[in-house]
Amino acid sequence: MEHTEEDTVPLHRPDAPAWSPFAPPGANHVLSAPPGANHVHSAPPEVNAQFAAGPEAVHNPRTADHVPSAPPPTATPMPAAPSVAPSGTAPANGWPTPPAQGSPAQLPVPFFPDHAGALERIGVTADDFASRRVVPPRAPVAETGLRGALHRLSFGVVALPPGPRERARQRAVETVRRNFGGLRQITVVNPKGGAGKTVAVLMLAMTFGRHRGGYVLAWDNNETQGTLGMRAQQDFHVRTVRDLLRDLDHFKGPTGRIGDLSQYVRAQGGAMFDVLASDESATAGEMLTARSFGDLREAVSRFYKLIVVDTGNNVRAENWQSAIDATDQLVVTMSARNDSAETAARMLDHLEQTGRRDLVRGAVSVVSMPAHRKDVDLPAVQRHFAARTRAVLLAPYEKLLDSGEPIRYDSLSKASSAAWLRIGAAVAEGL
Repeated sequence: MEHTEEDTVPLHRPDAPAWSPFAPPGANHVLSAPPGANHVHSAPPEVNAQFAAGPEAVHNPRTADHVPSAPPPTATPMPAAPSVAPSGTAPANGWPTPPAQGSPAQLPVPFFPDHAGALERIGVTADDFASRRVVPPRAPVAETGLRGALHRLSFGVVALPPGPRERARQRAVETVRRNFGGLRQITVVNPKGGAGKTVAVLMLAMTFGRHRGGYVLAWDNNETQGTLGMRAQQDFHVRTVRDLLRDLDHFKGPTGRIGDLSQYVRAQGGAMFDVLASDESATAGEMLTARSFGDLREAVSRFYKLIVVDTGNNVRAENWQSAIDATDQLVVTMSARNDSAETAARMLDHLEQTGRRDLVRGAVSVVSMPAHRKDVDLPAVQRHFAARTRAVLLAPYEKLLDSGEPIRYDSLSKASSAAWLRIGAAVAEGL
């Protein structure tokens, strides 16, 4: 039977090319779907109705007969469009929707909130988003003593809280590590020789250096010959404060660097602090002046956050007075002897008489214990200085510290390390 052009009904198959006979001459063959449609091609409504009737027959309006059609070729299903209509519904153009790969609940759902409206309604700011960085602290677990041993032996199953002694140590470490808000100076004083000033300077610098991570300087401000450099660990050079004072112009300008300063200070290795030694020659020359102390302090303050100053035995010396004027925390040391304690008490009288009463009231007194407590009136010493200063603490006897040799910090006893940590925490409270 011969068919004319009117008998041909354009149908759309999934494997048909993207071409439409309904396009006007010269038009682009790729037809665009109306808004809301899921398919590229559109067809007249009557064709859609015939297609929906099934592939078994196609109605020919000319002959009113049903012409059998060949079974459609097997084709690979087309991938689902980004916007998939629910199953069993027809899109706006009348064409059936391919089944979605998976249930609608498994498909990603885009989130487009009304940001402006939400911000206006509840006042959300960037601080609310940044607050997620705040990590709540974990419950403390014992690390030392019997409780810590049980925690390790049980591979973490037994997690007991720290005991009173461990909690006290943790509080002391946190106090030493606190941010002081700028450069701070600790000055250790007692006009009597052998009162434990040099040992106290080294032990305080070690305590702050180890727990704070460096940037700590122990400075011997003796007006003539000092012993801080002798008790500290030795370095590759023997330069002293006199050498730094001579080359101070190099560190006043913008070219001075911490690496250059290492030629004048002595690193203390694992103790994490540096030592600026005084002149170790008794016949070196003139005494340091107030101006010398000020110039040196201005230079080293560019590279260190905490300075621990050892002083000489002459309270009338200019550099001694200048060190007191720059002090943030005063530390008074003495041995547990009447002569050492009385010298310290008279020095406090001098400071109060020269307008430094507040410095005395906030001072920390450190009493170094001897090897034997025979004939030591310790309660009288504690009562006197507790009435005049903020705190009085005891430093236990340590043979390594009493030997006069360079201090080996790793060989200190646990009792000495714990005692100087408590002293360091008391000093830090005043900074």
